[in-house]
Parts: sequence; structure tokens; C-alpha cells
Amino acid sequence: MPSLDLCTEEEVHDLVHTFYANVRNDAHLGPIFESHVRDWPRHLATMVDFWSGALRGTARFRGTPMPKHVGLPGLSADLFRHWLALFRATTAQLPNAAMAERARELAARIAQSLWYGYQISRETHPLEELE
Repeated sequence: MPSLDLCTEEEVHDLVHTFYANVRNDAHLGPIFESHVRDWPRHLATMVDFWSGALRGTARFRGTPMPKHVGLPGLSADLFRHWLALFRATTAQLPNAAMAERARELAARIAQSLWYGYQISRETHPLEELE
């Protein structure tokens, strides 16, 4: 369950900004994100709101992630796994172990859900799991 006691807004901000800096520098994910994210400050603010809601329960996020991800061409299970590995590597550096563990759990569920949605939108059967 989200909890204000789990982490601070500053910790959420740092997680999001560090992770997306890593994404932008990644040879596989960087080009995908750079070609689809038009306004990085806005995207980062949206992701801070998303993760603040997921981790702290702040409920600021307003959006529909599934259609945005489903609309991206050429994604694969390997790319989702790579995103998840990069997220895990980022959270491994967090000083707040409880926050890191919860963020990793949520990221795994989110990645799997987005990957299922992506496959369903392309009528892929059987559905491939990430883990």
C-alpha cells in the first residue's frame, strides 16, 4: 500500500530523475525515449506525480499510460526486460531500502501489465511473460 511514511517527495523526485537520466544515456532505450518524449521537463514532472502516487498515495497523477505505450512501434519483451533491469539498477543505489523494494515490486507489475497490453493490442498469442 502507498504510504506517506515510505519516502519523501524529494526521494521520489531523485528516483525519477536519476532513472530517466540513465534511460536517456542507455544505448537501447535512449533512442526510443528521445524519439517519443517531446518535452522532458513535463515528462519528468508527470513521472514524479505517477511514482509519488504509487509510492506515497498522493493521487496527483492524471493520465492513461497504456494507450501511450501501446502506440509505440517495435517494442519487445527484451526492451521491457531491459527497462526493468535499468530500473532495478537505479533503485539498488537508493539509500531508502524500503522505498527501493516497493518501487521494484511496482515496476515489475507495471512493466508486465504494459507488456501484456502491448501484446494484446497486436493480437499476439500466446502472451509472453517478462519473468
